[in-house]
Amino acid sequence: MFNRFRRGLFIASFLAAPVALYLIYVISPYAQAFYISMTDWRGVTANPRFIGLENYRRLLGDEVFWKAALHNGLLLVLLPLITIVIALFFAFLLNVGGGQRGVAGIWGSKFYRVVFFFPQVLAIAVIAVLFQQVFRPDGSGMLNGPIMAMGGKAVGFLSDPSVAPWSVLGVLVWQAVGFYVVLFSAGLASIPTDMFEAAQIDGAGRVALFFRVTLPLLWDTVQVAWVYLGILALDVFAIVWVMTDQHGGPDYSTTVMAAEIYRTAFQGFRFGYASALGVVMFFFTVGFAILALRLSRRDRIEY
Repeated sequence: MFNRFRRGLFIASFLAAPVALYLIYVISPYAQAFYISMTDWRGVTANPRFIGLENYRRLLGDEVFWKAALHNGLLLVLLPLITIVIALFFAFLLNVGGGQRGVAGIWGSKFYRVVFFFPQVLAIAVIAVLFQQVFRPDGSGMLNGPIMAMGGKAVGFLSDPSVAPWSVLGVLVWQAVGFYVVLFSAGLASIPTDMFEAAQIDGAGRVALFFRVTLPLLWDTVQVAWVYLGILALDVFAIVWVMTDQHGGPDYSTTVMAAEIYRTAFQGFRFGYASALGVVMFFFTVGFAILALRLSRRDRIEY
């Protein structure tokens, strides 16, 4: 009994510091946000008035909030799906899908890896400013310039409410896909080449090699990528904020919950209402992560 007590005391002495730090710097801010969300605090009073669930009731009738939630929902579906499909395709080509027999990538695959990863080197704000220039509505825009030179009408990539959300989605995919190409390439490198060679001997073509060998063996990596991209879709802020000049696009057509939290707190000085938005976003993110992990759970394939 005494030895067991000493062992428990020894373990507790090691865990005390990290647990205390976690409680202070992680749990405590969450608890404060939950409390502030039930007040009318505007950032200037020492004792905000407690109003209960009034901020949450106000959310139900907030049209801008529902637009932001809808945009996050669309990104939650489309961003992981498009990014993972493109990244898997390129990772397969760079590592396995070369034209020759055997397991090899296409010619110049090392160079292409660097090209795909290049957006990861750029800061998010730099990417947003870069695509602001790409999407310019006049003849100096990289896309509208050729369109107008050929006699076409300029496209409002960031000014047309029906086009702006897709422009933001395209930039997010462009920025994220390179990292997942590298991630899936690392997963492919860990798979024994014997498995690919055996499938080829059995007559598997490139399509069968991808769907029957590559994808099942990379499923755990795909699952992790899906969760990370889903969290990115819910937490996207900088690209929307910078590209759309902090206005959430025309008629809030590109706004997202993170942008509304920032705008409400630091431009409208309604910190209580902004905290309520943050709490809703927190539960959306946690709920998505749990749901994604449960739905994508499957038996592990050993090799």
